[in-house]
Amino acid sequence: MADKNIIDKVWKFFTSVKLAVALFAVIALSSIIGTVVEQNSQPEKNIKLFTKMFGAAYAQTAYKTAASLGLTDMYHSWWFTGILICFAANLTICSIDKLPHIRRIVNEPVKPIETKDFDKYGIKKELAIDGNIETAKPAALEALKKPGMHPIEAAAGSPASKDIQLYAHSGRYSRYAVYVIHFSIIIILIGSVIGVTLGFSGYLTLPEGETSAVAYTQEGAEHSLGFSIRCDNFAVSFYGTSDMPKDYSSWLSVIENGKTVLKKTIGVNYPLKYKGYTFYQSGYGVVPKNNSKSLIILNITPKGGKSEQISLAVGETFKIPGANSSGKVIAFSPALAFDKNDRPYSYTENMNNPAIYVEFTAEDKVRHSGWIAKRYPQTWAMPDGSKVELVHNWGYQYTGLQVRKDPGVWVVYAGCIFITIGLYSAFFLSHKKIWVLLQPEKSKVIIKIAAFTNKNKTGYEGVINSVFNRLTHVTAQGQRR
Repeated sequence: MADKNIIDKVWKFFTSVKLAVALFAVIALSSIIGTVVEQNSQPEKNIKLFTKMFGAAYAQTAYKTAASLGLTDMYHSWWFTGILICFAANLTICSIDKLPHIRRIVNEPVKPIETKDFDKYGIKKELAIDGNIETAKPAALEALKKPGMHPIEAAAGSPASKDIQLYAHSGRYSRYAVYVIHFSIIIILIGSVIGVTLGFSGYLTLPEGETSAVAYTQEGAEHSLGFSIRCDNFAVSFYGTSDMPKDYSSWLSVIENGKTVLKKTIGVNYPLKYKGYTFYQSGYGVVPKNNSKSLIILNITPKGGKSEQISLAVGETFKIPGANSSGKVIAFSPALAFDKNDRPYSYTENMNNPAIYVEFTAEDKVRHSGWIAKRYPQTWAMPDGSKVELVHNWGYQYTGLQVRKDPGVWVVYAGCIFITIGLYSAFFLSHKKIWVLLQPEKSKVIIKIAAFTNKNKTGYEGVINSVFNRLTHVTAQGQRR
């Protein structure tokens, strides 16, 4: 008996609407926090966020508190999973608890009502027409069939009465719409849990020209992709002459079994997708200075001649076609600037203003030298009328990729489709009932209409008005014939 009481209490607890509202509010609040606090990111990013929110003195403490509560990896935390399970249990038990009552209403056949009860319904109409019951009944049947009703005929009143009652209902299965919604939410939650438990969310830092067959978790653990991905090129553009990035793109190749199977240029909102993995452009940076693969790509145009593109490393020389001089790349700066004494320096390690210092020699003598900047075309012109353009500095940068795999996404999509159907049914469909009483009275027929709907009474009143108007029109036509 005690066990039964405990079960009853637990059952009653999970059938509470207040519990559903509270759990939904907690999930919504947690999702907002999970959006503000960057999930599975480097500590520095969230420490910077907490510095803005609480100040530098409390930023470290706030971060440690958030990390201990699982707010920096919320969707993998035990408590968030527990809330989802409780919410799913609440929806399931609520649905099971109310299902017998709803099923009884849905399966209950519509029946004739007493003549005296026609005035008790919120939706009612009355009409008197000339004619007899034989002409009024076909008109009433026709008027009811137009809105999709399938009326049933029954005798009304006393056995000696000639009264006829027509009754029908439609949309009874719309009462199950709430169950479709509940089922859809559970499907979405299941899809989310599948994505969190069986999916992958990590990153990949890939220098230009490098290939990787693994991505990394935020903790630095390797995750095998089952294929390789290579960064063929990377480029960033800026707003005018400012250092604010306008756009950055990566040219990626997917390699499987030694063959390139896919090439795509990705941007911030244009990811690469392959075998369930999605690679998002999320950042970029500079590779270590000891990268031996780094190349300078120049576009050389001699005076009056055709352009020629060459690649070389710092310290190597190049020839200008048709000229006696040659150039040597002496130095490279990722972000060239000049101090007040016109001395060059790099103001950042990022490729904000890449430039090369070139010495041009002829007959073993330095004829001229200077900086050629990628973003400043005026530095490309040479004294002899030729042009040396810094097209690209390849191998100096890496692309930062966010890597995700979510096997539960199609389950979530299916849940979204079901919830759309459920919401449409819940808001725009209803269980409607109608009764039409035909009472012959001398040379007239009194027609009474009573109707009921479980929701959207105003909309159903419009349907009843159309039935009423159609009935008036049809009977008028019958009288003229």
